[in-house]
Amino acid sequence: MTATRADALWNRKLVLRAAAQLFAAEGLEVPLGRIAQRAGVGAGTVYRHFPSKAILVEAVFAQHLDDLVSAADRWTARSTPGDALFGFLFEVIEKCAQGKHLCDALVADRSWPHATFAAAARRFGEALDRLLHKAKHAGAVDANLRVDDLNALIAGGATLHSAHPSPDRGTRLVWQLLDSVRRIGVTKDSRLRDDERPESCAECGSPLRVKNTGRPARYCSPACRQRARRRRLVS
Repeated sequence: MTATRADALWNRKLVLRAAAQLFAAEGLEVPLGRIAQRAGVGAGTVYRHFPSKAILVEAVFAQHLDDLVSAADRWTARSTPGDALFGFLFEVIEKCAQGKHLCDALVADRSWPHATFAAAARRFGEALDRLLHKAKHAGAVDANLRVDDLNALIAGGATLHSAHPSPDRGTRLVWQLLDSVRRIGVTKDSRLRDDERPESCAECGSPLRVKNTGRPARYCSPACRQRARRRRLVS
């Protein structure tokens, strides 16, 4: 790859990143001049890559979905099927809550999807379907669960997460929402055995880092452990 080509690709990446940040923070009315300024490039560079605002918005949406497809692959590689599906769903919900303007615009604009976004949306749907299929095969979710059910769950979870005044409690509620479709085995002993390691923090609901040895962790951080201890002392 020539240096000129590499510079062009880098500039395009800078513009997409700047546009995504500004759209998420301020909405889609941000002028291209401000996007160029945030990216550290000239306005001409923006127009060379994205001849119109609509093309830039579509490219940001498509990049957002492609990043999520990559996240789905990472979850598949590092987790069990059930953990991969629910960890991915939480990541999607969290990012949608952070980029509410993007998600709202996507739902509200009936002219979408265009060709570029349609291809990215198809890749996202296929990645979600793969995770769901593996989770069903592992018995982690109900066999009747469908991808459109998960899309509705994502939309509802993002609204719940962004609407709650407490980020920690919003996170916990999202995990409770996701747990509503999780198939959990029932055991006679309610105490946690070594082979029944919890998947989420007992205080805030965040995913726990899996350890193969030692006592299973119940909290994701010392802060959550301390909050739980204070709650027990008060109750």
